[in-house]
Amino acid sequence: MTKRTTKSFILTVVTTLLLSLFSTVASAAPGDDQKASSTPQSKLQSYVDDMQPGWNLGNTLDAVGADETAWGNPRVTKELIQQIAKQGYKSIRIPITWDQHIGPAPGYTIDPAYLDRVQEVVGWALDSNLYVMINLHHDSWLWVSSMEKNHDIVFARYKSAWTQIADRFKNYPDKLMFESINEPRFSEGGTVDESKMTQMLGELNVSFHEIVRKSGGLNAVRPLVLPTLYTSPEQARLDELYKSITMLNDPNLIATVHYYGFWPFSVNIAGYTTFEKDTKNDIIQTFDKVYNTFVARGIPVIVGEYGLLGFDRNTGVIEQGEKLKFFEFLSQYLESKDITSMLWDNGQHFNRTTYKWSDPELYNVLMASLKGRSANAESDLIYLTKGAEIQNTNVNLNLNGNKLTVLRLKDGKTLHKGKDYELNGEVLTLKASLLNQLTTSGQLGVNAVLTAEFNKGTDWNFKVIVSDTPAMSNTTGTTASFAVPTTFNGDQLATMEAVYASGGNAGPQNWTAFKEFGYTFEPSYATNEIKLFPNFWSEVHDGEVILKFHFWSGKVVTYSITKSGTSIVGKAL
Repeated sequence: MTKRTTKSFILTVVTTLLLSLFSTVASAAPGDDQKASSTPQSKLQSYVDDMQPGWNLGNTLDAVGADETAWGNPRVTKELIQQIAKQGYKSIRIPITWDQHIGPAPGYTIDPAYLDRVQEVVGWALDSNLYVMINLHHDSWLWVSSMEKNHDIVFARYKSAWTQIADRFKNYPDKLMFESINEPRFSEGGTVDESKMTQMLGELNVSFHEIVRKSGGLNAVRPLVLPTLYTSPEQARLDELYKSITMLNDPNLIATVHYYGFWPFSVNIAGYTTFEKDTKNDIIQTFDKVYNTFVARGIPVIVGEYGLLGFDRNTGVIEQGEKLKFFEFLSQYLESKDITSMLWDNGQHFNRTTYKWSDPELYNVLMASLKGRSANAESDLIYLTKGAEIQNTNVNLNLNGNKLTVLRLKDGKTLHKGKDYELNGEVLTLKASLLNQLTTSGQLGVNAVLTAEFNKGTDWNFKVIVSDTPAMSNTTGTTASFAVPTTFNGDQLATMEAVYASGGNAGPQNWTAFKEFGYTFEPSYATNEIKLFPNFWSEVHDGEVILKFHFWSGKVVTYSITKSGTSIVGKAL
Protein backbone atom coordinates (compact mmCIF):
# COMPACT_ATOMS: atom_id res chain seq x y z
CA MET A 1 0.00 0.00 0.00
CA THR A 2 0.99 3.61 -0.36
CA LYS A 3 1.50 5.82 2.67
CA ARG A 4 -1.86 7.30 1.74
CA THR A 5 -4.15 4.77 0.04
CA THR A 6 -4.83 6.00 -3.48
CA LYS A 7 -8.40 6.68 -4.58
CA SER A 8 -8.15 4.48 -7.65
CA PHE A 9 -7.07 1.48 -5.60
CA ILE A 10 -9.86 2.05 -3.07
CA LEU A 11 -12.46 2.31 -5.83
CA THR A 12 -11.23 -0.98 -7.29
CA VAL A 13 -11.39 -2.66 -3.89
CA VAL A 14 -14.86 -1.26 -3.21
CA THR A 15 -16.21 -2.39 -6.58
CA THR A 16 -14.77 -5.89 -6.26
CA LEU A 17 -15.81 -6.48 -2.68
CA LEU A 18 -19.29 -5.02 -2.80
CA LEU A 19 -20.11 -7.36 -5.70
CA SER A 20 -19.69 -10.28 -3.29
CA LEU A 21 -21.57 -8.62 -0.41
CA PHE A 22 -24.54 -10.95 -0.41
CA SER A 23 -23.09 -13.94 -2.23
CA THR A 24 -23.15 -17.46 -0.84
CA VAL A 25 -20.22 -19.78 -0.40
CA ALA A 26 -20.09 -23.56 -0.44
CA SER A 27 -16.47 -23.96 0.63
CA ALA A 28 -15.70 -25.21 4.11
CA ALA A 29 -13.38 -23.51 6.56
CA PRO A 30 -9.94 -25.06 6.93
CA GLY A 31 -9.59 -27.70 9.59
CA ASP A 32 -6.63 -28.66 11.72
CA ASP A 33 -3.52 -28.73 9.55
CA GLN A 34 -5.78 -29.18 6.51
CA LYS A 35 -3.89 -28.69 3.24
CA ALA A 36 -5.13 -28.64 -0.32
CA SER A 37 -4.44 -32.28 -1.13
CA SER A 38 -4.45 -31.75 -4.88
CA THR A 39 -1.73 -29.08 -4.83
CA PRO A 40 1.07 -30.00 -7.26
CA GLN A 41 4.37 -29.94 -5.39
CA SER A 42 6.92 -28.56 -7.85
CA LYS A 43 10.39 -27.29 -7.00
CA LEU A 44 9.12 -23.73 -7.23
CA GLN A 45 6.11 -24.53 -5.02
CA SER A 46 8.53 -25.84 -2.40
CA TYR A 47 10.52 -22.61 -2.76
CA VAL A 48 7.39 -20.54 -2.10
CA ASP A 49 6.34 -22.81 0.78
CA ASP A 50 9.73 -22.21 2.40
CA MET A 51 9.10 -18.45 2.28
CA GLN A 52 6.22 -18.72 4.77
CA PRO A 53 5.76 -16.46 6.68
CA GLY A 54 6.81 -13.23 5.01
CA TRP A 55 7.09 -9.58 6.09
CA ASN A 56 7.19 -6.24 4.26
CA LEU A 57 9.73 -3.51 4.99
CA GLY A 58 7.05 -0.93 4.17
CA ASN A 59 7.28 2.88 3.94
CA THR A 60 11.06 2.80 3.86
CA LEU A 61 12.99 2.25 0.63
CA ASP A 62 9.64 2.76 -1.10
CA ALA A 63 9.15 6.19 0.51
CA VAL A 64 8.66 9.08 -1.89
CA GLY A 65 11.02 11.78 -0.68
CA ALA A 66 14.63 12.64 -0.08
CA ASP A 67 15.55 9.31 1.49
CA GLU A 68 14.22 6.18 3.21
CA THR A 69 13.22 8.15 6.34
CA ALA A 70 10.84 10.46 4.41
CA TRP A 71 7.72 8.67 5.65
CA GLY A 72 8.72 8.55 9.30
CA ASN A 73 10.59 5.29 9.65
CA PRO A 74 14.21 5.14 10.82
CA ARG A 75 17.02 4.20 8.49
CA VAL A 76 17.19 0.44 8.00
CA THR A 77 19.82 -1.32 10.06
CA LYS A 78 21.38 -4.75 9.88
CA GLU A 79 20.02 -5.38 13.37
CA LEU A 80 16.43 -4.78 12.24
CA ILE A 81 16.75 -7.35 9.46
CA GLN A 82 18.31 -9.83 11.87
CA GLN A 83 15.47 -9.25 14.32
CA ILE A 84 12.86 -9.98 11.66
CA ALA A 85 14.52 -13.33 11.06
CA LYS A 86 14.63 -13.97 14.82
CA GLN A 87 10.88 -13.36 14.99
CA GLY A 88 10.36 -16.43 12.81
CA TYR A 89 9.95 -14.75 9.43
CA LYS A 90 11.41 -16.65 6.50
CA SER A 91 11.10 -14.02 3.78
CA ILE A 92 11.16 -10.27 3.38
CA ARG A 93 9.68 -8.10 0.67
CA ILE A 94 11.66 -4.91 0.24
CA PRO A 95 9.46 -2.42 -1.63
CA ILE A 96 11.64 0.08 -3.54
CA THR A 97 10.70 3.34 -5.25
CA TRP A 98 13.32 4.23 -7.85
CA ASP A 99 11.71 7.31 -9.43
CA GLN A 100 13.60 10.13 -7.69
CA HIS A 101 16.87 8.20 -8.07
CA ILE A 102 16.65 7.75 -11.85
CA GLY A 103 18.56 10.17 -14.05
CA PRO A 104 17.41 11.84 -17.26
CA ALA A 105 16.98 10.35 -20.72
CA PRO A 106 18.36 8.68 -22.65
CA GLY A 107 20.33 6.65 -20.12
CA TYR A 108 17.95 6.85 -17.15
CA THR A 109 20.90 5.95 -14.93
CA ILE A 110 20.03 4.94 -11.37
CA ASP A 111 22.02 6.87 -8.75
CA PRO A 112 24.90 4.48 -7.91
CA ALA A 113 24.75 5.42 -4.21
CA TYR A 114 21.08 4.45 -4.05
CA LEU A 115 21.69 1.18 -5.85
CA ASP A 116 24.51 0.50 -3.40
CA ARG A 117 22.14 1.14 -0.50
CA VAL A 118 19.57 -1.27 -1.90
CA GLN A 119 22.31 -3.83 -2.39
CA GLU A 120 23.43 -3.37 1.23
CA VAL A 121 19.93 -4.04 2.63
CA VAL A 122 19.42 -7.01 0.30
CA GLY A 123 22.77 -8.41 1.47
CA TRP A 124 21.78 -8.11 5.12
CA ALA A 125 18.55 -9.98 4.41
CA LEU A 126 20.30 -12.81 2.55
CA ASP A 127 22.91 -13.01 5.30
CA SER A 128 20.01 -13.50 7.74
CA ASN A 129 18.94 -16.50 5.64
CA LEU A 130 15.79 -14.76 4.41
CA TYR A 131 14.20 -15.12 1.01
CA VAL A 132 14.15 -11.63 -0.50
CA MET A 133 11.81 -9.92 -2.96
CA ILE A 134 12.61 -6.54 -4.56
CA ASN A 135 10.52 -4.56 -7.02
CA LEU A 136 9.54 -1.28 -8.61
CA HIS A 137 7.05 -0.02 -6.04
CA HIS A 138 5.43 3.43 -6.06
CA ASP A 139 6.87 3.94 -9.52
CA SER A 140 3.62 2.25 -10.57
CA TRP A 141 1.53 5.35 -9.90
CA LEU A 142 4.27 8.00 -9.98
CA TRP A 143 5.19 7.51 -13.65
CA VAL A 144 4.41 4.07 -15.05
CA SER A 145 0.72 4.90 -14.75
CA SER A 146 1.06 7.46 -17.56
CA MET A 147 2.19 4.80 -20.05
CA GLU A 148 -0.73 5.21 -22.46
CA LYS A 149 -0.03 8.92 -23.01
CA ASN A 150 3.77 8.64 -22.79
CA HIS A 151 4.31 5.10 -23.98
CA ASP A 152 7.84 5.28 -25.37
CA ILE A 153 9.27 7.33 -22.50
CA VAL A 154 7.71 5.17 -19.78
CA PHE A 155 8.64 1.94 -21.52
CA ALA A 156 12.25 3.04 -22.05
CA ARG A 157 12.56 4.16 -18.42
CA TYR A 158 11.05 0.91 -17.13
CA LYS A 159 13.34 -1.24 -19.27
CA SER A 160 16.40 0.78 -18.31
CA ALA A 161 15.62 0.46 -14.60
CA TRP A 162 15.26 -3.32 -14.77
CA THR A 163 18.33 -3.66 -16.98
CA GLN A 164 20.43 -1.96 -14.31
CA ILE A 165 18.81 -3.79 -11.36
CA ALA A 166 19.13 -7.17 -13.07
CA ASP A 167 22.76 -6.54 -13.88
CA ARG A 168 23.61 -5.50 -10.32
CA PHE A 169 22.10 -8.63 -8.80
CA LYS A 170 22.69 -11.20 -11.54
CA ASN A 171 25.17 -13.22 -9.50
CA TYR A 172 23.14 -13.21 -6.30
CA PRO A 173 21.70 -16.55 -5.08
CA ASP A 174 18.22 -17.51 -6.14
CA LYS A 175 16.82 -16.72 -2.68
CA LEU A 176 16.59 -13.23 -4.18
CA MET A 177 13.58 -12.81 -6.47
CA PHE A 178 12.38 -9.90 -8.60
CA GLU A 179 8.80 -8.59 -8.74
CA SER A 180 8.07 -6.72 -11.97
CA ILE A 181 5.99 -3.91 -10.46
CA ASN A 182 3.80 -3.20 -7.44
CA GLU A 183 0.03 -2.76 -7.80
CA PRO A 184 0.16 -1.89 -11.51
CA ARG A 185 -2.57 0.38 -12.80
CA PHE A 186 -2.72 3.17 -15.30
CA SER A 187 -5.56 5.29 -13.98
CA GLU A 188 -3.35 8.15 -12.78
CA GLY A 189 -2.37 8.57 -16.41
CA GLY A 190 -5.99 8.82 -17.45
CA THR A 191 -6.51 5.30 -18.80
CA VAL A 192 -10.08 4.11 -18.23
CA ASP A 193 -10.20 1.09 -20.54
CA GLU A 194 -9.25 -2.03 -18.58
CA SER A 195 -8.42 -3.94 -21.74
CA LYS A 196 -5.84 -1.26 -22.52
CA MET A 197 -4.48 -1.50 -18.97
CA THR A 198 -4.20 -5.28 -19.33
CA GLN A 199 -2.36 -4.89 -22.62
CA MET A 200 0.17 -2.45 -21.13
CA LEU A 201 0.76 -4.61 -18.07
CA GLY A 202 1.38 -7.57 -20.35
CA GLU A 203 3.89 -5.50 -22.28
CA LEU A 204 5.71 -4.57 -19.07
CA ASN A 205 5.76 -8.13 -17.73
CA VAL A 206 7.03 -9.59 -21.00
CA SER A 207 9.82 -7.02 -21.28
CA PHE A 208 10.73 -7.54 -17.60
CA HIS A 209 10.96 -11.29 -18.18
CA GLU A 210 13.08 -10.89 -21.29
CA ILE A 211 15.46 -8.36 -19.71
CA VAL A 212 16.10 -10.48 -16.62
CA ARG A 213 16.47 -13.78 -18.46
CA LYS A 214 18.99 -12.33 -20.93
CA SER A 215 21.02 -10.45 -18.30
CA GLY A 216 23.32 -13.35 -17.49
CA GLY A 217 24.44 -15.09 -14.33
CA LEU A 218 21.82 -16.69 -12.13
CA ASN A 219 19.13 -14.47 -13.63
CA ALA A 220 18.56 -17.16 -16.25
CA VAL A 221 16.62 -19.17 -13.66
CA ARG A 222 15.91 -16.64 -10.90
CA PRO A 223 12.31 -16.80 -9.59
CA LEU A 224 10.29 -13.90 -11.00
CA VAL A 225 7.07 -12.58 -9.51
CA LEU A 226 4.30 -11.26 -11.77
CA PRO A 227 1.24 -9.33 -10.53
CA THR A 228 -2.31 -9.11 -11.76
CA LEU A 229 -3.69 -5.71 -12.72
CA TYR A 230 -3.92 -3.70 -9.47
CA THR A 231 -2.50 -6.89 -7.87
CA SER A 232 -6.20 -7.69 -7.49
CA PRO A 233 -7.67 -11.17 -6.93
CA GLU A 234 -10.65 -10.45 -9.20
CA GLN A 235 -11.25 -13.47 -11.46
CA ALA A 236 -10.90 -11.69 -14.82
CA ARG A 237 -7.54 -10.27 -13.71
CA LEU A 238 -6.38 -13.65 -12.43
CA ASP A 239 -7.28 -15.16 -15.80
CA GLU A 240 -5.27 -12.55 -17.69
CA LEU A 241 -2.18 -13.18 -15.58
CA TYR A 242 -2.61 -16.93 -16.04
CA LYS A 243 -2.58 -16.38 -19.82
CA SER A 244 0.61 -14.32 -19.55
CA ILE A 245 2.40 -16.88 -17.41
CA THR A 246 1.47 -19.81 -19.62
CA MET A 247 2.49 -17.83 -22.70
CA LEU A 248 5.94 -17.15 -21.20
CA ASN A 249 6.34 -20.92 -20.61
CA ASP A 250 8.86 -20.49 -17.80
CA PRO A 251 8.88 -22.87 -14.78
CA ASN A 252 10.30 -20.17 -12.49
CA LEU A 253 7.37 -17.73 -12.49
CA ILE A 254 5.28 -16.90 -9.41
CA ALA A 255 1.90 -15.12 -9.39
CA THR A 256 1.13 -12.44 -6.80
CA VAL A 257 -1.99 -10.72 -5.48
CA HIS A 258 -2.64 -8.44 -2.51
CA TYR A 259 -5.45 -8.73 0.04
CA TYR A 260 -6.81 -6.18 2.49
CA GLY A 261 -10.00 -7.95 3.42
CA PHE A 262 -13.69 -7.41 2.79
CA TRP A 263 -13.81 -3.65 2.40
CA PRO A 264 -16.69 -2.74 4.77
CA PHE A 265 -15.04 -4.71 7.59
CA SER A 266 -11.54 -3.66 6.61
CA VAL A 267 -12.29 0.03 7.19
CA ASN A 268 -15.24 -0.40 9.61
CA ILE A 269 -18.11 1.09 7.59
CA ALA A 270 -21.76 0.15 6.90
CA GLY A 271 -22.07 -1.48 10.32
CA TYR A 272 -19.45 -4.18 9.64
CA THR A 273 -17.86 -4.05 13.08
CA THR A 274 -17.47 -7.79 13.57
CA PHE A 275 -15.85 -10.72 11.79
CA GLU A 276 -19.15 -12.03 10.42
CA LYS A 277 -20.16 -14.26 7.50
CA ASP A 278 -19.65 -11.76 4.64
CA THR A 279 -16.12 -11.00 5.80
CA LYS A 280 -15.31 -14.69 6.26
CA ASN A 281 -16.90 -15.63 2.93
CA ASP A 282 -14.86 -13.03 1.10
CA ILE A 283 -11.68 -14.75 2.27
CA ILE A 284 -12.99 -18.13 1.15
CA GLN A 285 -14.22 -16.95 -2.23
CA THR A 286 -11.11 -14.92 -2.98
CA PHE A 287 -8.57 -17.61 -2.26
CA ASP A 288 -10.58 -20.44 -3.76
CA LYS A 289 -10.37 -18.43 -7.00
CA VAL A 290 -6.66 -17.79 -6.57
CA TYR A 291 -5.99 -21.44 -5.76
CA ASN A 292 -8.03 -22.79 -8.65
CA THR A 293 -6.54 -20.37 -11.16
CA PHE A 294 -2.89 -20.83 -10.22
CA VAL A 295 -1.86 -23.23 -7.46
CA ALA A 296 -4.00 -26.14 -8.65
CA ARG A 297 -2.41 -25.68 -12.08
CA GLY A 298 1.15 -25.75 -10.76
CA ILE A 299 1.80 -21.97 -10.50
CA PRO A 300 2.78 -20.86 -6.97
CA VAL A 301 1.21 -17.77 -5.43
CA ILE A 302 2.46 -15.18 -2.97
CA VAL A 303 0.14 -12.71 -1.27
CA GLY A 304 2.71 -9.94 -1.44
CA GLU A 305 0.79 -7.70 0.96
CA TYR A 306 -2.05 -8.35 3.37
CA GLY A 307 -3.64 -6.54 6.29
CA LEU A 308 -6.60 -4.27 6.94
CA LEU A 309 -7.11 -0.91 5.24
CA GLY A 310 -8.28 0.65 8.52
CA PHE A 311 -4.73 0.17 9.82
CA ASP A 312 -3.65 3.03 7.54
CA ARG A 313 -5.43 5.34 9.98
CA ASN A 314 -5.32 3.53 13.30
CA THR A 315 -4.88 -0.11 14.31
CA GLY A 316 -7.84 0.44 16.67
CA VAL A 317 -10.32 0.98 13.83
CA ILE A 318 -11.25 -2.70 14.12
CA GLU A 319 -11.92 -4.03 17.64
CA GLN A 320 -9.16 -6.26 18.99
CA GLY A 321 -11.00 -9.57 19.17
CA GLU A 322 -12.61 -9.11 15.76
CA LYS A 323 -9.22 -8.23 14.30
CA LEU A 324 -7.65 -11.38 15.76
CA LYS A 325 -10.43 -13.60 14.38
CA PHE A 326 -9.94 -12.12 10.91
CA PHE A 327 -6.19 -12.74 10.88
CA GLU A 328 -6.52 -16.21 12.39
CA PHE A 329 -8.97 -17.36 9.76
CA LEU A 330 -7.20 -15.65 6.85
CA SER A 331 -3.78 -17.00 7.81
CA GLN A 332 -5.03 -20.54 8.20
CA TYR A 333 -7.03 -20.44 4.99
CA LEU A 334 -3.99 -19.29 3.04
CA GLU A 335 -1.93 -22.01 4.69
CA SER A 336 -4.52 -24.61 3.71
CA LYS A 337 -4.28 -23.47 0.09
CA ASP A 338 -0.46 -23.56 -0.08
CA ILE A 339 -0.35 -19.78 -0.55
CA THR A 340 2.48 -17.85 1.09
CA SER A 341 1.65 -14.49 2.67
CA MET A 342 3.71 -11.39 3.47
CA LEU A 343 2.39 -9.06 6.17
CA TRP A 344 2.30 -5.38 5.20
CA ASP A 345 4.10 -3.43 7.93
CA ASN A 346 4.78 0.27 7.51
CA GLY A 347 6.04 0.52 11.09
CA GLN A 348 2.66 -0.02 12.73
CA HIS A 349 3.33 -3.62 13.79
CA PHE A 350 7.02 -4.18 14.56
CA ASN A 351 8.82 -1.26 16.22
CA ARG A 352 12.02 -0.68 14.32
CA THR A 353 14.00 0.71 17.22
CA THR A 354 12.78 -1.33 20.22
CA TYR A 355 12.19 -4.51 18.15
CA LYS A 356 8.92 -5.10 20.00
CA TRP A 357 5.49 -5.93 18.55
CA SER A 358 2.87 -3.25 19.08
CA ASP A 359 0.27 -6.03 19.30
CA PRO A 360 1.77 -9.25 20.68
CA GLU A 361 -1.61 -11.00 20.45
CA LEU A 362 -1.71 -10.43 16.70
CA TYR A 363 1.85 -11.65 16.27
CA ASN A 364 1.10 -14.79 18.28
CA VAL A 365 -1.98 -15.53 16.16
CA LEU A 366 -0.01 -15.15 12.94
CA MET A 367 2.73 -17.49 14.10
CA ALA A 368 0.34 -20.09 15.54
CA SER A 369 -1.60 -20.13 12.26
CA LEU A 370 1.37 -21.74 10.56
CA LYS A 371 0.63 -24.91 12.53
CA GLY A 372 -3.18 -25.00 12.70
CA ARG A 373 -6.33 -23.31 13.90
CA SER A 374 -6.51 -21.35 17.13
CA ALA A 375 -9.62 -21.14 19.29
CA ASN A 376 -11.39 -17.85 19.96
CA ALA A 377 -14.86 -16.64 20.97
CA GLU A 378 -17.82 -14.63 19.75
CA SER A 379 -16.25 -11.65 21.53
CA ASP A 380 -13.34 -10.78 23.77
CA LEU A 381 -15.52 -8.27 25.66
CA ILE A 382 -17.70 -9.20 28.65
CA TYR A 383 -19.77 -6.16 29.59
CA LEU A 384 -21.53 -5.78 32.94
CA THR A 385 -23.77 -2.79 33.66
CA LYS A 386 -22.88 -0.77 36.75
CA GLY A 387 -25.46 -1.20 39.50
CA ALA A 388 -27.29 -4.06 37.78
CA GLU A 389 -27.55 -7.49 39.38
CA ILE A 390 -24.88 -9.76 37.95
CA GLN A 391 -26.12 -13.02 36.42
CA ASN A 392 -24.33 -16.05 35.03
CA THR A 393 -22.92 -14.98 31.66
CA ASN A 394 -22.70 -17.25 28.63
CA VAL A 395 -19.99 -16.83 26.01
CA ASN A 396 -19.96 -18.85 22.79
CA LEU A 397 -16.52 -20.24 21.98
CA ASN A 398 -15.16 -21.10 18.55
CA LEU A 399 -12.96 -24.03 19.50
CA ASN A 400 -11.92 -24.80 15.90
CA GLY A 401 -11.11 -28.37 16.84
CA ASN A 402 -9.25 -27.49 20.03
CA LYS A 403 -10.00 -28.09 23.71
CA LEU A 404 -10.15 -25.61 26.57
CA THR A 405 -7.56 -26.66 29.15
CA VAL A 406 -7.25 -23.75 31.58
CA LEU A 407 -9.09 -20.56 32.46
CA ARG A 408 -7.02 -18.22 34.59
CA LEU A 409 -6.76 -14.64 35.79
CA LYS A 410 -4.13 -12.18 34.65
CA ASP A 411 -2.25 -12.68 37.93
CA GLY A 412 -1.92 -16.39 37.12
CA LYS A 413 -4.64 -17.69 39.44
CA THR A 414 -6.32 -20.75 37.93
CA LEU A 415 -10.12 -20.78 37.94
CA HIS A 416 -12.03 -23.94 38.82
CA LYS A 417 -14.53 -25.64 36.58
CA GLY A 418 -17.83 -26.10 38.39
CA LYS A 419 -17.13 -23.38 40.91
CA ASP A 420 -16.09 -20.45 38.71
CA TYR A 421 -17.29 -21.55 35.29
CA GLU A 422 -18.95 -24.31 33.31
CA LEU A 423 -18.28 -25.58 29.80
CA ASN A 424 -21.05 -27.21 27.82
CA GLY A 425 -19.86 -27.98 24.30
CA GLU A 426 -18.73 -24.59 23.02
CA VAL A 427 -20.72 -22.55 25.55
CA LEU A 428 -18.60 -21.14 28.36
CA THR A 429 -20.64 -20.00 31.38
CA LEU A 430 -18.96 -17.59 33.76
CA LYS A 431 -20.59 -17.84 37.17
CA ALA A 432 -22.17 -14.78 38.77
CA SER A 433 -20.10 -15.42 41.90
CA LEU A 434 -16.87 -15.13 39.89
CA LEU A 435 -17.98 -11.97 38.11
CA ASN A 436 -19.06 -10.39 41.39
CA GLN A 437 -15.69 -11.20 42.88
CA LEU A 438 -13.86 -9.69 39.89
CA THR A 439 -15.85 -6.45 40.00
CA THR A 440 -16.00 -5.69 43.73
CA SER A 441 -14.17 -2.39 43.23
CA GLY A 442 -17.10 -1.10 41.19
CA GLN A 443 -14.76 0.89 39.00
CA LEU A 444 -15.76 1.62 35.45
CA GLY A 445 -13.74 0.07 32.65
CA VAL A 446 -11.73 -3.13 32.54
CA ASN A 447 -11.86 -4.84 35.94
CA ALA A 448 -10.20 -8.11 35.04
CA VAL A 449 -8.70 -10.11 32.19
CA LEU A 450 -9.46 -13.82 31.88
CA THR A 451 -7.15 -15.93 29.77
CA ALA A 452 -8.45 -19.09 28.15
CA GLU A 453 -5.71 -21.59 27.28
CA PHE A 454 -6.22 -24.43 24.82
CA ASN A 455 -4.40 -27.63 23.96
CA LYS A 456 -3.21 -26.05 20.69
CA GLY A 457 -2.93 -22.59 19.23
CA THR A 458 -2.94 -19.25 21.00
CA ASP A 459 -4.65 -18.12 24.19
CA TRP A 460 -7.80 -15.99 24.08
CA ASN A 461 -8.20 -13.06 26.46
CA PHE A 462 -11.56 -11.87 27.80
CA LYS A 463 -11.85 -8.37 29.24
CA VAL A 464 -14.41 -8.10 32.03
CA ILE A 465 -15.73 -4.56 31.79
CA VAL A 466 -18.08 -2.58 34.02
CA SER A 467 -19.83 0.24 32.18
CA ASP A 468 -22.64 2.73 32.40
CA THR A 469 -24.46 4.58 29.65
CA PRO A 470 -22.05 7.08 28.03
CA ALA A 471 -23.02 10.73 28.55
CA MET A 472 -22.60 13.51 25.99
CA SER A 473 -22.70 17.29 26.44
CA ASN A 474 -23.77 20.30 24.40
CA THR A 475 -21.01 22.04 22.50
CA THR A 476 -20.17 24.27 19.55
CA GLY A 477 -17.40 24.19 16.98
CA THR A 478 -16.57 24.48 13.32
CA THR A 479 -16.22 22.11 10.40
CA ALA A 480 -12.45 22.41 10.84
CA SER A 481 -12.53 21.40 14.50
CA PHE A 482 -15.48 19.72 16.18
CA ALA A 483 -15.73 17.09 18.90
CA VAL A 484 -18.60 15.78 21.02
CA PRO A 485 -17.69 15.94 24.75
CA THR A 486 -18.22 12.38 25.96
CA THR A 487 -17.98 10.66 29.30
CA PHE A 488 -17.47 7.09 28.13
CA ASN A 489 -18.22 5.51 31.53
CA GLY A 490 -16.13 2.45 30.77
CA ASP A 491 -17.64 1.80 27.35
CA GLN A 492 -15.99 1.79 23.92
CA LEU A 493 -17.32 3.13 20.62
CA ALA A 494 -18.04 0.61 17.86
CA THR A 495 -19.55 2.78 15.12
CA MET A 496 -21.62 5.88 14.34
CA GLU A 497 -24.74 6.47 12.26
CA ALA A 498 -25.57 9.84 10.69
CA VAL A 499 -28.96 10.73 9.17
CA TYR A 500 -30.64 14.03 8.37
CA ALA A 501 -33.52 14.95 10.67
CA SER A 502 -35.52 15.51 7.49
CA GLY A 503 -34.62 12.05 6.18
CA GLY A 504 -31.73 10.43 4.29
CA ASN A 505 -28.20 9.40 5.17
CA ALA A 506 -25.74 12.19 5.96
CA GLY A 507 -22.04 12.49 5.25
CA PRO A 508 -19.75 10.78 2.76
CA GLN A 509 -20.62 7.37 1.30
CA ASN A 510 -24.29 8.10 1.92
CA TRP A 511 -25.35 4.70 0.59
CA THR A 512 -25.07 3.76 4.26
CA ALA A 513 -25.98 5.52 7.50
CA PHE A 514 -22.98 3.96 9.25
CA LYS A 515 -19.89 6.12 8.72
CA GLU A 516 -16.27 5.06 8.25
CA PHE A 517 -14.36 4.78 11.53
CA GLY A 518 -11.15 6.81 11.57
CA TYR A 519 -12.06 8.70 8.40
CA THR A 520 -15.17 10.58 9.48
CA PHE A 521 -15.08 10.11 13.26
CA GLU A 522 -12.89 8.72 16.00
CA PRO A 523 -13.14 8.44 19.79
CA SER A 524 -10.45 9.88 22.02
CA TYR A 525 -10.64 8.15 25.38
CA ALA A 526 -7.74 10.20 26.75
CA THR A 527 -9.50 13.53 26.13
CA ASN A 528 -13.09 12.32 26.62
CA GLU A 529 -14.45 13.28 23.23
CA ILE A 530 -15.55 11.90 19.88
CA LYS A 531 -13.98 13.82 17.04
CA LEU A 532 -15.87 14.46 13.80
CA PHE A 533 -13.34 15.12 11.07
CA PRO A 534 -13.50 17.59 8.17
CA ASN A 535 -13.98 14.56 5.87
CA PHE A 536 -17.41 14.15 7.45
CA TRP A 537 -18.47 17.79 7.25
CA SER A 538 -17.34 18.26 3.66
CA GLU A 539 -20.30 16.16 2.52
CA VAL A 540 -22.93 17.24 5.05
CA HIS A 541 -25.60 19.75 4.01
CA ASP A 542 -26.71 22.59 6.27
CA GLY A 543 -29.41 21.61 8.73
CA GLU A 544 -29.90 19.14 11.56
CA VAL A 545 -28.21 15.73 11.57
CA ILE A 546 -29.05 12.99 14.07
CA LEU A 547 -26.09 10.92 15.19
CA LYS A 548 -26.39 7.51 16.80
CA PHE A 549 -23.30 6.31 18.61
CA HIS A 550 -23.20 2.52 18.97
CA PHE A 551 -21.07 1.18 21.82
CA TRP A 552 -19.66 -2.29 22.31
CA SER A 553 -21.82 -2.84 25.42
CA GLY A 554 -24.85 -2.64 23.13
CA LYS A 555 -25.89 0.81 24.32
CA VAL A 556 -26.82 3.46 21.74
CA VAL A 557 -26.64 7.19 22.48
CA THR A 558 -28.36 9.76 20.24
CA TYR A 559 -26.98 13.25 19.63
CA SER A 560 -28.03 16.20 17.46
CA ILE A 561 -25.75 18.41 15.38
CA THR A 562 -26.83 21.42 13.36
CA LYS A 563 -24.62 22.73 10.58
CA SER A 564 -24.81 26.29 9.28
CA GLY A 565 -21.98 27.02 6.88
CA THR A 566 -18.83 26.26 8.84
CA SER A 567 -20.51 26.60 12.25
CA ILE A 568 -21.64 23.54 14.19
CA VAL A 569 -23.93 23.33 17.22
CA GLY A 570 -24.15 20.03 19.09
CA LYS A 571 -26.89 19.07 21.54
CA ALA A 572 -27.33 16.04 23.76
CA LEU A 573 -30.72 14.35 23.36
